Amino acid sequence: HQEHHSSTCALEENNVKAVRRSKEEKKLLRKQIKASHTLLKHEGIHTAPQPTRSLVVANGGLGNSVSREELSAALKEMGEMESLLMPPHKPYAFVTYRCEESALKAYTHLNGQKLQCGESSVMLYLAYVSSVTHEEEASVPLPEGLVLLEDFVSPEEEALLLAAVDWSSTNDDVTAQKALKHRRVKHYGFEFRYDNNNVDKDKPLPAGIPAECLPVLERCLRNGHINVMPDQLTVNQYESGQGIPPHVDTHSPFEDTILSLSLGAKTVMEFRHPDGRVVAVVLPGRSLLVMKGESRYVWTHGITPRKFDMVPACEQQSPDHVTPEPGTRSNLTLSKRGTRTSFTFRKIRLEPCRCAFTSACDSQGASSTPSPSTPPPPALPCCHADAARLEEEYVHRVYDAIASHFSSTRHSPWPRVCHFLSSLPPGSVLADVGCGNGKYLGVNPEMIVGCDRSSALVQICAERGFHAFVSDALNVPLRTASCDACISIAVIHHFSTEERRLAAVRELVRLLKPGGHALIYVWAFEQEYNKQRSKYLKDHNKEHHGKENLTKNTSEDRREPHGKSAMQNSGHLEEGYEPVDKKQDVGKVTDGKLSVHTNRTAFNTQDLLVPWHLKEGKKQGEEDHLTPVFHRYYHVFHQGELEQLCSQVDGVKVQSSYHDQGNWCVILEKD
Repeated sequence: HQEHHSSTCALEENNVKAVRRSKEEKKLLRKQIKASHTLLKHEGIHTAPQPTRSLVVANGGLGNSVSREELSAALKEMGEMESLLMPPHKPYAFVTYRCEESALKAYTHLNGQKLQCGESSVMLYLAYVSSVTHEEEASVPLPEGLVLLEDFVSPEEEALLLAAVDWSSTNDDVTAQKALKHRRVKHYGFEFRYDNNNVDKDKPLPAGIPAECLPVLERCLRNGHINVMPDQLTVNQYESGQGIPPHVDTHSPFEDTILSLSLGAKTVMEFRHPDGRVVAVVLPGRSLLVMKGESRYVWTHGITPRKFDMVPACEQQSPDHVTPEPGTRSNLTLSKRGTRTSFTFRKIRLEPCRCAFTSACDSQGASSTPSPSTPPPPALPCCHADAARLEEEYVHRVYDAIASHFSSTRHSPWPRVCHFLSSLPPGSVLADVGCGNGKYLGVNPEMIVGCDRSSALVQICAERGFHAFVSDALNVPLRTASCDACISIAVIHHFSTEERRLAAVRELVRLLKPGGHALIYVWAFEQEYNKQRSKYLKDHNKEHHGKENLTKNTSEDRREPHGKSAMQNSGHLEEGYEPVDKKQDVGKVTDGKLSVHTNRTAFNTQDLLVPWHLKEGKKQGEEDHLTPVFHRYYHVFHQGELEQLCSQVDGVKVQSSYHDQGNWCVILEKD
């Protein structure tokens, strides 16, 4: 037996199981290895029948929340390794040993063994591969106007800055200290108000920017990062697992350049452009982020709430290398988050913003700063760019913001979807496009892979031990004709034009083998069908009787169960608070704007925003009116509309269609 030296990660004791198994155990292991081979083949990885020096380790990937250090510790026990390749977001890794004997030992001893990773474990399945090839992703350029300066402050300066912030202070008025749901915050100079996403320029705070910050700011002036001294500071402290929803700092309160100093633990900040581009930027401790121009005015920035980040395994020594070099993208590992404190310095703007980015500027009439009442709804999209922007704002951003709550309401697979999955022949390869928290990935787990636009939901899938990766439903990175079946449950109704809904169906059909089947569910305009009211309408009474129903957040019945959610628009989205007042919900389209739907009532228009009232469990003393409300875009389908949409796709026929609890559903068969 091998001895294990890692305390955080060890193979389960009694390794003899890897060799001595009962007939039943051997039979089960063969089936499981065969299933893992099927999934790998689906990914374009072909296993070798004879021993080689290289192995693919199924389930041992970053996509399964396995870190490089944890996997490496187990693999090293078997012999000297030449390389370990862990592709980003994938549920597998590749190991190459110095000699074939070590690879054989790993194959024999580790197959079917559990790898303990922190509090969870994964079952490893190994197979030989003749060669290890991985297409490196090109290094992604930073958003225009964004600069990252590593080691900007010394460890001594870091300690002084952290000591300057007194979190124990009870005098909230001096620094406007607040304990928000996801982090705690202090303001100096001026308070940023999350109720109206603005500052009161006539009411400076008693506490100005701490003197300890001045040497850092003077260095920024000397180095040309800013040309005027900031007069407002917001200090955020994040514990592990906390984050901040994607947002653009409102244009009208602050001048162009924003400085963000990261102290303590490293994290990953995601920047998103309205056209769908995403850039993940690793923020090491003691680094300074300078946001100017397009990166400040147009790109949203946010931190996904999670306990681990995927980062380059080798730290860049030179501060010039702000993004990984091409060729280091697969040399990744998981970084456990710790406590991080950010100092964000800004200069109060005294004149209206006159930036070049008018479509995103509240000073120039675009998406004016939301008031405590319902934010102004957007207009229906009139072009592809508008549609992408609408979906980014009212569909995509919310996933990472409310993934945990969304997942807690999505625990019961729908029976007719389960029947479709269970009726597939053994060995079928299945893709769940828009898999959410993976509630269908467990129905037939040996042969299903999932993808979702939300990295936070994919992370939840990985924590549950499912194969899932991040992908847009219009461009799934799987080979043409590689799937026996696909499912798209409550996804296509989030696309805001007919062209994009049609493209989503075409992409599903592309993935299917000839003779393959796709099951599609979309939310129905007709919530009453064949004299039967849907569960969505029936639950209307539940929501209006007794406060106990309003505070439960684990019941799938209370929530609209039809897909994912999208967040309210514009401004500074850290705390999108809004009064929960049903009277505000608007039912009619006005001036070409989308209407806001009243939950649990019949629809009176096809394109609408549906509120999601975020329930995270109230803190003591927190009032009901501080409930964040997010708005999700939906296009609800008329009877026959889904069939008509599918009929426009060549090479596929509608095998059957039906109405299931407020959804229109079709099963397609590819010619």
